[in-house]
Amino acid sequence: MALKVYVDRMSQPSRAVLIFCKVNGIAFEEVRVDLSKLQQLSPEFKEVNPMAKVPAIVDGRFKLFESHAILIYLSCAFPGVADHWYPADLFRRAKINSVLDWHHSNLRIGAAPFVFSTVLAPLFGRPQNSQAAAEAEVLLSKSLSKIESFWLKGNGKFLVGGLKPSIADLSLVCEIMQLELLDEKDRSRILGPYQKVREWVENTRNAANPHFDEVHKLLFKLKATLQKQRSEKLTSKM
Repeated sequence: MALKVYVDRMSQPSRAVLIFCKVNGIAFEEVRVDLSKLQQLSPEFKEVNPMAKVPAIVDGRFKLFESHAILIYLSCAFPGVADHWYPADLFRRAKINSVLDWHHSNLRIGAAPFVFSTVLAPLFGRPQNSQAAAEAEVLLSKSLSKIESFWLKGNGKFLVGGLKPSIADLSLVCEIMQLELLDEKDRSRILGPYQKVREWVENTRNAANPHFDEVHKLLFKLKATLQKQRSEKLTSKM
């Protein structure tokens, strides 16, 4: 039975899993779970993931959710995956695990709420929340600072001194890519001070292309739509 990957391409962790599968030539069936239509709450999907979140996978009789657990499983279960994604070396692997653990309680809880509060909330019929955005931006900026000063410390182009990307690079970069949806002024303010972060994002993107850009097409399409709306709004005020 083919691996089934349940995703919504607007989900940052979903994109990381999809890109990983494509880059490593893992055969799979993509099953779309439309979060905007609350399909993750359907009884059918809850049979796959009782937590009602994407991504999730079904590999034969085996079901698994949580993106980092999925990336680790795929790295170990499928032949032909390059060692740099999740090295066999215990020490390198432990460092990657430390980044993955850090991510969920730092970068993710800053980036995701900030983008939702400033950009995505109106698309879901909710008001923008300036207080939530301000609180999330503090966490986001602290996380970017830690990536710049600590996780990217060393001579490597990637996290924890890696010469090639790992699953941690892919996960964190997909998280940061949602900042593409921000107004250019906001995005420059947030990412501008972190040159090493910007270079690392591009290095990871290039290492995973053309699949990286293909999986992000939906995000780029929404970015173009939002830019057009902002331009029209500005023009109407002139």
